[in-house]
Amino acid sequence: MAATFSFANIAKELQDVKEEGVTFEDKQLTWDTAEDVKDVVSALETQKVVHYLKLDGNTLGIDAAAAIGKALEKHPEFRKALWKNMFTRRLKTEIPQALKHLGSGLMVAQAQLTVLDLSDNALGPNGMVGLEDLLRSKVCYTLQELHLNNCGLGIGGGQMLSKALLDCHRTSTAAGTPLKLKVFITGRNRLENDGAKAIAKIFSTIKTLEEIAMPQNSIYHDGIAALAEGFKKNPNLRVLNLNDNTVTSKGAQHLAEAFSFTPHLREINFGDCLLKTNGAYHFAEALEESHLELEVVDLGFNEICADGGLVLATAMHNKPHLKRLNLDGNQFGYEGRMRIKEAMESSPNPNALDEMEEDQSEGEQDEDEEVDDDDEEEDEDDDTVDEEIDEEDDIYGEHHNDTTEEADEDDYAENAAEETAYTTTQAFTSKMLNANESFASNKSVTFAENTTTIAGSTAETFCLSQKPCSLQMFESLIEADKLEAFKGVIEQFNDDNYLLLLIFTTLKCGHLAQSSPVALDLAMSLYKECIDYAVKTKQERRVLNYILQQLGLLRSELKFQSLYNIKSCRYALRETLYKKPLASEHMKNTFKVFLDQLDV
Repeated sequence: MAATFSFANIAKELQDVKEEGVTFEDKQLTWDTAEDVKDVVSALETQKVVHYLKLDGNTLGIDAAAAIGKALEKHPEFRKALWKNMFTRRLKTEIPQALKHLGSGLMVAQAQLTVLDLSDNALGPNGMVGLEDLLRSKVCYTLQELHLNNCGLGIGGGQMLSKALLDCHRTSTAAGTPLKLKVFITGRNRLENDGAKAIAKIFSTIKTLEEIAMPQNSIYHDGIAALAEGFKKNPNLRVLNLNDNTVTSKGAQHLAEAFSFTPHLREINFGDCLLKTNGAYHFAEALEESHLELEVVDLGFNEICADGGLVLATAMHNKPHLKRLNLDGNQFGYEGRMRIKEAMESSPNPNALDEMEEDQSEGEQDEDEEVDDDDEEEDEDDDTVDEEIDEEDDIYGEHHNDTTEEADEDDYAENAAEETAYTTTQAFTSKMLNANESFASNKSVTFAENTTTIAGSTAETFCLSQKPCSLQMFESLIEADKLEAFKGVIEQFNDDNYLLLLIFTTLKCGHLAQSSPVALDLAMSLYKECIDYAVKTKQERRVLNYILQQLGLLRSELKFQSLYNIKSCRYALRETLYKKPLASEHMKNTFKVFLDQLDV
């Protein structure tokens, strides 16, 4: 009997074909010359079929990249470039040339790329120069997944990426094979509003996206509005992650409108986006009657009050596939949490609700309950928050978020927590004070590099000295009430200058906390002042991150060596958490979590 053939069977057989490739993943090798990569080249030359090449976890120079690119010319079947984290310690002038060599090899081979992963490489706009030709070429007409997470693209790099992909779509469409990108990952790239608006043009044009992840990009509601318009053009969107951008209730309204155009959403992550209660209302209304495929909803740490949490829980009642609903870290209060849990108990998947262990409103009046009835006040509040967050740039410097290689654990205190979140913001150093123009304009101060005088030391000398003071110098301070004397010096300055001085004075006292009961008491009082100021100025996350960085509890990608006795400063913070009433339960609990990791 003759065999029966079908296209479906043939397609299945093709899918079942195992991919073959070459991997040198995580070898931690330094490849500078062609000789250094002879093993890679040999593998590419001897293996007949190479679908993928993994190079991540090594460091690649220009000549080595040229040799690999030459070897890739013989592999038209190549389809997955898995090249994340492969330019550690390379100059910014090396990266684009190395990328050009690799891309040239693929173009000569006339490969049909489906996955390009260059995440965790410090590309920046300069690195994008090395990618533009490849992204515009026929090699990328078949591209389905683009991973550029943590590449430091910035606004300029985002705009260059947008233009290259739009050109690729135009030429591929003219050739009858339009670009059908499905996965787009660009988290932690400092895209900001202008970069987000450029990226939104990609979504509006390509229209085939299924997964979009752009967390931690300093995008505010204007940029979110542009992105939302792009989302509307992608009806097959399944995964959407904008975690840790400043969406606010304004941006939430635009996103909620976009949800009606994306009915197949399975995962949405808008944690830490300052949605507030009005934003929760927008989301709940948009999701309540549709989106039956939802599996994961993350809206944690958004300053949502109990009513907002309740409507979100209610909106999940018709979601049969729901696996996880995260509402932790909002402002529900005990009774609010109980009401939300009760609402979820009557849903098809009551166990989908994550534990709500952190609550930013315990013992506090929920500000949203006062504001939600007045849209104008809400808008003004969002604008104020946006302005405050924008001002962070002044304290960090021009390149505060530049993506660099991860700091080695040895550079941190011996007992620093190993499993913590990463952040790209620059740690405070008192040298920054000298370079701060607004600081200098408020008051002319000379910051001493070394303070050797002991007799008759003053609070001003203590606060403004560059290096930690000795116990003998501390005890010789002429002011009887040292705390008030310190505050008198610090309060001469405003805004970020005030914050800088407050934090460093705290650390200087913490430096002596294990050897002086007076210093310990002052350090605890000053830690409390830092937290009170953070709450008052709505900068909890910012102050929290900086103190954690200075104590070696939160790793910064910009290496720095603390001048202070870290163990003593941590000891003072731990004592503060147990002995002082603090204005923020969230900050208190977060500090405890990081400190407790040291004991694990």
